[in-house]
Amino acid sequence: MRAAVMYGAGDVRVEDRPDPKIVQPTDAVVRTLASCVCGSDLWPYRSMPATGTGRPMGHEFLGIVEETGADVRRLRAGDLVVAPFTYSDNTCDYCAKGLHISCRHGGRYGLDGVDGGQGEAVRVPHSDGTLVRLPVAADSALLPSLLALSDVMTTGHHGAVTAGVATGDTVLVIGDGAVGLCAVAAAERLGAERILVMGRHTARTDLGREFGATDVIAERGDEGIARVRDLTGGVQRVIEAVGTRQSLDAALGAVLDGGTISRLGVPQYEEGPIGPSAFMRNITLTGGASPARAYIEQLLPDVLDGTITPGRVFDRSFPLDGTPDAYRAMADRQVLKALITL
Repeated sequence: MRAAVMYGAGDVRVEDRPDPKIVQPTDAVVRTLASCVCGSDLWPYRSMPATGTGRPMGHEFLGIVEETGADVRRLRAGDLVVAPFTYSDNTCDYCAKGLHISCRHGGRYGLDGVDGGQGEAVRVPHSDGTLVRLPVAADSALLPSLLALSDVMTTGHHGAVTAGVATGDTVLVIGDGAVGLCAVAAAERLGAERILVMGRHTARTDLGREFGATDVIAERGDEGIARVRDLTGGVQRVIEAVGTRQSLDAALGAVLDGGTISRLGVPQYEEGPIGPSAFMRNITLTGGASPARAYIEQLLPDVLDGTITPGRVFDRSFPLDGTPDAYRAMADRQVLKALITL
């Protein structure tokens, strides 16, 4: 099969790799119909040391089940399924608590002999617990929004849930990437009355307004914090969807004492402001990697009936062999989120 492999910073290649086969009786092989490039893929794309073996890429995909292992009970060949961005058994104690990201038997695509999602097919471990069957045809116009449930929409929802967003709240979303925009949609879905999105890319913030944002903060740093406080007096709920120290500082500057900050952006820093000044403010710092599997079935009905349309974050489509171009386009900020079609 053909699949994308990263060999180092800026070096993504599409090459021939072995076809996936059933290894464990709980496996399924899925023929990919659609995948995408994630914002988190851009961190290694900018900094990964060169390697001779490469790393299969991609963790967001949907497709058709082609084959199942002997112990698979919920799925059969021909099912259209979406895969959360990590696999899990959906039976361990962490999964039972809705924390599938910490599944005791789970893992990540592209590692430990498991295929990446940016390829023609994927072997999915613990497929009964991982894959979610989709009640639409393989040529449905909803496929981009259903693919978004693999990561960005469920991650945005995780930010809104962990921030405690509820009816009537004022919420600040920091970041106008795909996750930030999905967090806007999630906050609106949960009843937020006022949603401020911090970003300076007009096409993206315009989409944020269509998703439910009421205000756009184009300023950064101290100016951005001052603008938020001028408009609101400070916010009780902040969703930080970037992952830089600057974005964390902005969240701390904008949040009210006793407020909550949910971090969604993969942190690109090791140390943060956790000293006496932050301690005295009684701020709750939460968030983290989304347990996407826990949320897919919650959000699926709203995608099916058009209440939310997260697939709109995909603003350009690439064929599989164009995956290196998709990475470059996203890294150069020419594309918000690249859809890969097969």
